[in-house]
Amino acid sequence: MLALRGGLGAGKTVLAKGIARGLGIDEEVTSPSYTIISEYEGRLRLHHVDAWRLADSEEFEAIGGPDLFADREGVSVIEWSEKIEDILPPDAISIELQVREDDSRLALVAGSLPEGWFEA
Repeated sequence: MLALRGGLGAGKTVLAKGIARGLGIDEEVTSPSYTIISEYEGRLRLHHVDAWRLADSEEFEAIGGPDLFADREGVSVIEWSEKIEDILPPDAISIELQVREDDSRLALVAGSLPEGWFEA
């Protein structure tokens, strides 16, 4: 599970698209801001979540969101994960994207990827 953080325009959706590409997903990945959860099939299933419109973790639980965490054949990428931080699994990988003054991006990563996620 990847928990993405960063302000508007930091590149969370762009990163999610890159992860999808690494998983062999050919379908166009778009921001799930209005659907909240989008799923894509590749080598592993991608659950792309945008928590921006959620009030809190209770709302995420009400739509069955935590079930995504149990999917051993899938990868969950959660944009605006700070909205549901209190229910994220302890092994979640946190990626904070920061926009620098020159418009480049800095990614601060905490955690480690499970083996086999991005093998060719």
